[in-house]
Amino acid sequence: MKDSLGVVDLDAGAAPPHAKQSLRLWLRMLATTRIGEKAIRSYLRQECDSTLPRFDLLAALDRAPDKLTMGEISSRLLVSNGNSTGLVARLHEDGLVLREVDPTDRRSQFVSLTPAGREAFRAMAKLHEDLVDHMFCEVSDSDMESLLNLVTKLSKSVREQMGASHETDPES
Repeated sequence: MKDSLGVVDLDAGAAPPHAKQSLRLWLRMLATTRIGEKAIRSYLRQECDSTLPRFDLLAALDRAPDKLTMGEISSRLLVSNGNSTGLVARLHEDGLVLREVDPTDRRSQFVSLTPAGREAFRAMAKLHEDLVDHMFCEVSDSDMESLLNLVTKLSKSVREQMGASHETDPES
């Protein structure tokens, strides 16, 4: 739990009963995630001439029922407004997204996929899905279901213990 200053309040004298195992699990999950992310970044660059941030932004727009504001994009991608602005500008130059000025607030912009952007994203998403599926090829469906349940439980525990917002978890 966090104290009134937002600092995680841990009892300094007492280690959790499974601290070593928790640390081993954390390091294994982190290493696995880094390996997978590196493979995905490389694959997107080589096969789609794209980057993971571009893919993530296109995915956020594809999932949205309507256009998004720049602030909503930054919030969903967990990046600064400056990062989103530069990325949207490049995607706009490439004809993949449309930017519209908010008629009620000229300082704000709405962003949506163009038909070409939607088509490009769907092609990348299929390749991405195939790659991720390949990474999990040695894990059975039942093991995957168990892992998903355990990671969901872990995610809930981490959010509760650290006071994190549910908005950082795409599956919450």
